[in-house]
Amino acid sequence: MILFRQALRFTSRLPFICGRCRTYSAQVGSVERVISAFRSVSGDEGVSVGSAVREQHGRDESVHICRPPDVVVFPRSVEEVSALAKICHHHQLPMIPFGTGTGLEGGVGALKGGVCFSLRKMEQVLDLHQEDFDVTVEPGVTRKGLNSYLRDTGLWFPVDPGADASLCGMAATSASGTNAVRYGTMRENVLNLEVVLADGTVLHTAGKGRRPRKTSAGYNLTNLFVGSEGTLGIITKATLRLYGIPESMVSAVCSFPSVQSAVDSTVQILQAGVSIARIEFLDDVMINACNRFNNLSYAVTPTLFLEFHGSSKSMQEQVSITEEITRDNGGSDFAWAEDEETRGRLWKARHDAWYAALALRPGCKAYSTDVCVPISRLPQIIVETKEDLIRNNITGPIAGHVGDGNFHCLIVLDPNDPDEVQRVHSFTERLARYFYLIQAFIDNDRHRGSSVWLWKQAQIIKVLPAVSHYG
Repeated sequence: MILFRQALRFTSRLPFICGRCRTYSAQVGSVERVISAFRSVSGDEGVSVGSAVREQHGRDESVHICRPPDVVVFPRSVEEVSALAKICHHHQLPMIPFGTGTGLEGGVGALKGGVCFSLRKMEQVLDLHQEDFDVTVEPGVTRKGLNSYLRDTGLWFPVDPGADASLCGMAATSASGTNAVRYGTMRENVLNLEVVLADGTVLHTAGKGRRPRKTSAGYNLTNLFVGSEGTLGIITKATLRLYGIPESMVSAVCSFPSVQSAVDSTVQILQAGVSIARIEFLDDVMINACNRFNNLSYAVTPTLFLEFHGSSKSMQEQVSITEEITRDNGGSDFAWAEDEETRGRLWKARHDAWYAALALRPGCKAYSTDVCVPISRLPQIIVETKEDLIRNNITGPIAGHVGDGNFHCLIVLDPNDPDEVQRVHSFTERLARYFYLIQAFIDNDRHRGSSVWLWKQAQIIKVLPAVSHYG
């Protein structure tokens, strides 16, 4: 049973309900006919058809235009979500879950109208188990809100995508972030989910009330729903793994003469076994934007932001090894931050990268690419991507969670300039094809001589002309 949710990257509309494929066939006026049923569940204040409210829920932080739903509902409990879903299922109305609207992909756009489930009124932190290092939250609870709640417990939730996003929304998108290199992504930190399916059925992916750190019994339904982006159901509770707050935290900023030397340092630090918590890359265009946006004075060169967590004794060794590696790669202008306020300012600059990039061209829009490759391939693809941006006169500062091989081009463009839009489109297609090539070459030796290998060769030949300028 699959809850259909519009996403701008999809052009077809084939919701699957109760195991049978049905094309969407809601008629004009069908939403109006069920508004009274919605109000009987959530009350008058829990249903809105106002244009301002609908437009607020038809967009996120992305470049994509607003596509408002026909109606917005504000359920206060899982029972209300289930009842509302049953109504939508009966009338074959699309359902779009909405958390905080901080996404960058346009996934909340209601391409065919329908009903937006705004979950902000479900904002309780439930069932904190300090001894077991886990907590259950409703979808209105944000990352910062949870850590504020945990402030006096000695625990924290480390997954940090930058935005103060809904934790259930982070589960739905399998969010990553600056701490992923040490603590993992949402996929590694979700223990159980309560989900309302398309027909209103309430499902607990690991069993009701269960909080297992490991299970080998049955299907791993939790990880099926983590990253499903609202297409399989509406997440109404998430049980999350917590961690002890480290004894010491030290942050640093280090400048490099080139992109290659900065990314080489990242690879070598990880290969040396340094237990680093965060390692973020910003190219010269991005660090310049951050300087201007946050009134900072870092050197305008490729830069690494680093953070170490641990005991005071272990910290000294980690810092010493890291300094040696970065110096060998030409790193300089080390700026250290040990107190919480200074570290907060440093990482705020990194978290504000999206808005700093936008400020480079006021009045324009931003579009983010998202590429993740094996770390050994990271230096090559970042260097060649930057060369492509320069060659095609595209404003695209680069920032990335390079500790796990992930980076973003934050492309700033004028959507009213057809030539620029076409150049950006061509660039993103080349980048995606080049990423595919890298994966194909990695698998090449593994499957050499097999039918898989022959198929890969054919695919490589097809995409080579589009990426011929890459190495």
